[in-house]
Amino acid sequence: MNNVKKSFSIRDMENLSGIKAHTIRIWEKRYNLFSPERTVTNIRTYSLKSLQKLLNIVLLYHNGYKISKIAKIPESEIPVLVREIVAKNSEKSHAINAFKLSMINFDQALFFNTYNSLLAERSFREIFIEVFIPLLNELGLLWQTDTISPSHEHFITNLIKQKIYINTEKLQIIEPTRKDKVFVLFLPENEIHELGLLFLNYEINLKGYKAIYLGQTMPIENLVDIIKYYENVHFVSYFTVSPTKDEIEKYIENFEKDVNSLGNSKLWILGHQVQHLLNEDLPESIRTFNSIERLMSHM
Repeated sequence: MNNVKKSFSIRDMENLSGIKAHTIRIWEKRYNLFSPERTVTNIRTYSLKSLQKLLNIVLLYHNGYKISKIAKIPESEIPVLVREIVAKNSEKSHAINAFKLSMINFDQALFFNTYNSLLAERSFREIFIEVFIPLLNELGLLWQTDTISPSHEHFITNLIKQKIYINTEKLQIIEPTRKDKVFVLFLPENEIHELGLLFLNYEINLKGYKAIYLGQTMPIENLVDIIKYYENVHFVSYFTVSPTKDEIEKYIENFEKDVNSLGNSKLWILGHQVQHLLNEDLPESIRTFNSIERLMSHM
C-alpha cells in the first residue's frame, strides 16, 4: 500500500490535472503529447513522467499558452517555463497545480519555491486558507480513489506542517493578551489526523489566547490534569475517524463525567464524525463546528 504509484489510468490523469479524459485523448492523438502504454486488455496506462508532463502542460495552458504552441516546445524546455511561471505568478490555481506536481515528484524545492512566491504577496494565514485547504481537500479525494499513495500524502502534509510549526512558534514567544479562556487542543485515542488541529493552534495563538497543544491520541482521563491548573478551559478536538459513530455518544458521556464534573469546561469538536451529532441534543458544554472559520467566530 505504501509503494509509490508509478502507473496511472486516464481517470487518474483527469483527477490529478482537472483536464477531462476526452481532452487528454485529443491532445494525445492530435498533438502527440503523450505515449501511453497498453495493458493486455488494451487499456491506456500512463507513466509518472507522462503525469508530470501533463501537469506542466496544464500550468502553461492556464497561463495563456495555446496547446498547439505547447506541442512545439521541446520537452526539456517545458519544466523550465513552468518554473519561471511559478516564480512569477502566485495565482491560486497555478500554485495548487505546482504543489501537486511537487507531491508527485517528491520535489521539496518546488514546494518551497511555490510557497515563497505566494508569501511575497500573501500572509501565511491567507496561503493556508486560500491554497492549502483547497489543495488538501483535493488530495483527500485523490487518496480515496487510489490516484495517489499514502507516501505522496505524507510528503506534502509534512511540508505543510513545517510551515505551521514555524509560523506558530513566532506567535508563541509573545505573552497571551486574552486571559478569559484557555484552549487545550488534542486528538482522541487512535486519531492521528492533526493538520487541522495544528492550524487551529496557530489561529488561537494569533487571537492572543493561551493555547496548550497536546497532540495525537490523547486518552480522555489524561485531560483531567489540565483542569487542575486552569479555569474556563475550552478543549478543542478533531474527530476524523475516532471515536466512531457507535462510540461518539459514549465519549461525550465520559467527557462530562470525568473531565467536566465541575461544569466549568467546554469541548468544541470538528471533523468528519460530527455529522453524527446535533448541537441541540448535546450538553451545554459540548459544541460541534463544520469549519475552522465557524469555530473561530465563536471565540
